[in-house]
Amino acid sequence: MILHELISFEILRVIWWLLLGVLLIGFALTDGFDMGVGALLPFVGKTDTERRVVINTIGPVWEGNQVWFILGGGAIFAAWPPLYAVSFSGFYLAMFLVLAALILRPVGFKYRSKREGARWRRNWDWALFVGGAVPALVFGVAVGNVLQGVPFHLTPDMLMPRYDGNAIMKLLLLLNPFALLAGVVSLSMLLMHGAAWLGLKTEGAIQARARKIGTTAGLVAAGGYALAGLWLALGIDGYQIVGEIVKDGPSNPLYSDVMRGGSWLSAYGDRPWIAIAPVMAFVGIAMAVRGLRVGREVSTLLWSKLGITGIISSVGLTMFPFILPSTVDPNSSLTVWDSSSSHLTLFIMLVCAVIFMPLILAYTSWVYKVLWGKVTEDDISKNANSY
Repeated sequence: MILHELISFEILRVIWWLLLGVLLIGFALTDGFDMGVGALLPFVGKTDTERRVVINTIGPVWEGNQVWFILGGGAIFAAWPPLYAVSFSGFYLAMFLVLAALILRPVGFKYRSKREGARWRRNWDWALFVGGAVPALVFGVAVGNVLQGVPFHLTPDMLMPRYDGNAIMKLLLLLNPFALLAGVVSLSMLLMHGAAWLGLKTEGAIQARARKIGTTAGLVAAGGYALAGLWLALGIDGYQIVGEIVKDGPSNPLYSDVMRGGSWLSAYGDRPWIAIAPVMAFVGIAMAVRGLRVGREVSTLLWSKLGITGIISSVGLTMFPFILPSTVDPNSSLTVWDSSSSHLTLFIMLVCAVIFMPLILAYTSWVYKVLWGKVTEDDISKNANSY
């Protein structure tokens, strides 16, 4: 027996769909609070010292947190090549916007303290705000568009996806009302997460401001999430595979027969157990908001993580097995069963993941253990090497 045949192609596809979700959630839970803190920076820090305190809560960890972003992109490229090709070509300007915003973060950390001028530092503070708020918003907009379907179709030879309109039009089409609502949910969710992190890592006036803003952001996230669910149920068509589903066949989406219609939320009738995801979302956000109000620290951050996990999981579980549906040609829609890499490639990648993921998790846990504790104004004043 060939080694990779120990695990069936169907199971490997599901495993890598799950791992992709884990990587995206891992990115949101770790780099998510970095983005949230960056977006909160101009509002929770009123003096230069306070803003330095805020920056130094994430300065030592943000690079390690971005490993999840790199792993997620790598997993899409290697495990789901059609998804990589279709999404990056259709969302090109949006991706460029995200990367440009993310580049501002290391530059801001590096150059903010190079000069003493108030204007110089204020400008870099707003650059860090952009580096946090823009990606948080755009990621949510992208998810909102995925739920609605994306206007692409595959050529018969599958050499490249085709999109209607030029690059500017493709970007403008992404900014539709439902997608913007999803963007607001994403941004407010990460603002809450950033506030929970600042509640853990700071004290005094900074902590109080973060808790106040985080409470409002959590309420907006919960309300926006509920509204998006209602909108999804009543105003957005779902997708379904018609006829026999071949789960271990070739990776060619054009072999599937897909119909657009019905509701995405019919998945909850077919698989009632997935209701655990939105329950986690609402419970996590509610408890995080309560924790921010009453001044709890560790538990608030954990509840915030639970809420984020529930929100992201609910999208994937609701859409399964679809990954990227097409509004122009439903038969071009990408699903778990027809847009993966080969059986052998998925197996080799799984072996690598089993070896390296525990190492990444162990190292990340060690870093947070070493850096445990609050960042105070005293620490900033005494440490010349702080940001």
